[in-house]
Amino acid sequence: MTKTGFINLTAAAILSVGLTGAAHAAHAGENQVGLASVYSGGRTANGETAAPSHMTAAHRSLPFGTMVRVTNRSTGRSVVVRINDRGPFVQGRVIDVTPAAAHQLGFSGVTPVALSVLR
Repeated sequence: MTKTGFINLTAAAILSVGLTGAAHAAHAGENQVGLASVYSGGRTANGETAAPSHMTAAHRSLPFGTMVRVTNRSTGRSVVVRINDRGPFVQGRVIDVTPAAAHQLGFSGVTPVALSVLR
């Protein structure tokens, strides 16, 4: 491989990795279904200290600060959370919520949810 080819290949790899991790613009009314899980502890991806009592959540691509209605599809209970972290990184899961949000939703562990972007 030539030096130019190697540089082009390296640049393409860096760009593809960087772009796949980027947050996409959230649009009110955007919906998603999947599984939610509970998480807590440590620092969040936006630099906040994770607070188990706050109504916050982790999402792979929604911008920090996005407000999302999370509805437990088993119970019909809903909460509004603010995205302040990245995750979950388990296939099939679409959001990680704090213990406070999970309590209001009526679950521990993992549950099926519907997400709706509010703003």
